[in-house]
Amino acid sequence: MNKIQSILQEMSGVLDRPEVGGWEQIAAVLSGKRIFVAGEGRSGLMGKSFAMRLMHLGAEVYVVGETITPSIAQEDVLIAVSGSGTSKQTVWVANKAKELGCTVIAMTTDPSSALGALADWIVHVPAATKYRRANESASIQPLGSLFDQCAHILFDAVCLQYASLQLEDNSSAFQRHSNME
Repeated sequence: MNKIQSILQEMSGVLDRPEVGGWEQIAAVLSGKRIFVAGEGRSGLMGKSFAMRLMHLGAEVYVVGETITPSIAQEDVLIAVSGSGTSKQTVWVANKAKELGCTVIAMTTDPSSALGALADWIVHVPAATKYRRANESASIQPLGSLFDQCAHILFDAVCLQYASLQLEDNSSAFQRHSNME
């Protein structure tokens, strides 16, 4: 089996598991809300790519830590991405958002983690992280690659549902795509 087939097989093995859930209703939760995305490292990059696509679909969305990100407030939604659910900065941001009355959505491998405990909504992705814990799927890939890949696919699935709810399509999204490239 070649490397690409091995990666696709691992991703399918995670995404086809019955405990993968929580993502199906997120698009409805996000509708009409300001959305903030937080995460560190590659998981944070998956969150940023999600934020970018939501912007293309007409959402008011921000990435925590960017210079133009406004303050988060009650009624806003925070999406926090951490494979382990223990990334200190991501957990801190989720805790702050919770204190302010925001809805917190966590994407993690560990629903019982510190991040999971703060979440109103959990997207459980039982993929391998750098820690290789017992509840995580095995992987030939280094560190949290499998979690990040699965997170990206799940975020794209959320975007498809969001686009449908907002009556957005490729044409309308293209109007918001960068024209400075």
